[in-house]
Amino acid sequence: MRAVDIIMKKRSGLSLSREEIEFFIRGYVEGSIPDYQASALLMAVYFKGMEPPETAFLTTAMLDSGERMDLSGLAGPFVDKHSTGGVGDKISLPLAPIVAACGAMVPMMSGRALGHTGGTLDKLESIPGYRTSLDLKAFREGLLSEGFAMTGQSARVVPADKKLYALRDVTATVESVPLITASILSKKVAEGADSLVFDVKCGPGAFMKTQAEARALAESLVRTGGSMGKKVVALITDMTEPLGRSVGNFFEIEETLDCLEGNGPADVMTLTLRLGAWMLVSAGLTADPDTAEALCRKALSSGKALDLFYKNVLRQGGDLKRLAALRGKYRSAHRIELRAPASGYIASIDAYGIGLSGVLLGVGRNTTADQVRPDVGFIFHRKKGESVRQGELIAEIFGKDQACLSPALDMAAGALKIAPQPPRESPLVLEELSDS
Repeated sequence: MRAVDIIMKKRSGLSLSREEIEFFIRGYVEGSIPDYQASALLMAVYFKGMEPPETAFLTTAMLDSGERMDLSGLAGPFVDKHSTGGVGDKISLPLAPIVAACGAMVPMMSGRALGHTGGTLDKLESIPGYRTSLDLKAFREGLLSEGFAMTGQSARVVPADKKLYALRDVTATVESVPLITASILSKKVAEGADSLVFDVKCGPGAFMKTQAEARALAESLVRTGGSMGKKVVALITDMTEPLGRSVGNFFEIEETLDCLEGNGPADVMTLTLRLGAWMLVSAGLTADPDTAEALCRKALSSGKALDLFYKNVLRQGGDLKRLAALRGKYRSAHRIELRAPASGYIASIDAYGIGLSGVLLGVGRNTTADQVRPDVGFIFHRKKGESVRQGELIAEIFGKDQACLSPALDMAAGALKIAPQPPRESPLVLEELSDS
């Protein structure tokens, strides 16, 4: 078997066998297949696609390239959620303790910011002392005690994905449904989850720009996950606007605390509760999402979810006293204001524009080597549908230095649209798909 023959076969639009995919992935991880041949196969997949069985073969081959989390001996049920990435998307942070408070175990392996989208690990690390690199022993202890634990991907878990993702990023092959499916599912199955809920975002601030593209990815995730014996649900959600009123690493930790105290922004609370409900349903703890959502609300009102969050912060090295002292105060000294250019209603705030502006401020990364700042970003005082007067404060903007403020403000101003009439309300959750 030769790599070049496999590339030619896929270039011709033919389906690859399990053996061919396993041979290629194994060879690439071991180093016998070079980057240039892997790049050629990625491009062939990007243009020719993959049939559902091929996507499952690829996912399994990537999963088998490294170690899996051993959660044997823990009661479970194990359920996790994954978002395809957005702006202001801090949903995982309040969601994990809420679902854990309802009786599930949430083994959560998260990622970092890249491009205009935020990263859960960067947000957690803005808490003084918080550690996001856990060995298996510490990960299991967190699950046993609090019902959830947060960690980053280790070098030994799905090494094929680590190598292929870096290659996809520089070969313009990121936006491929089978490649995204295999990347996401291989990591999620490796972490030990029995059931999975996906938040597939669509719109200007998402990787999938249209609902049709998001549906194709959601269907692929549900179908492929089901073929691997996992219970999978996918929600297609709108990422036209930034989620919540805060965009920025520590700012989103503050908003997480607001949510866990029952005072979070309406859009963040809506999405958190709906995803939490489906996590409980997919884990087999309740029969329907409406009943499950009531349980999630009880976990909030009782204070149990907030208590679990604080216990997790302590377990993973975070300093609760410093967290409390910094809340509402941890802001860069470099500040500028976005004010309304006219009176009327906020028709839209483009998530993509805000995300790109955030990268300039130091919220996100252009490359994986870039450093991010915890004390920069946006705090919105007005959002879509709210009335404003000319000159009224829309958002405070905090940057890593003085030089970044003016171009970031220009970009943010370009993302803001004012209209004489309020915009029509639109749903946040667009579709819900499951394998049952």
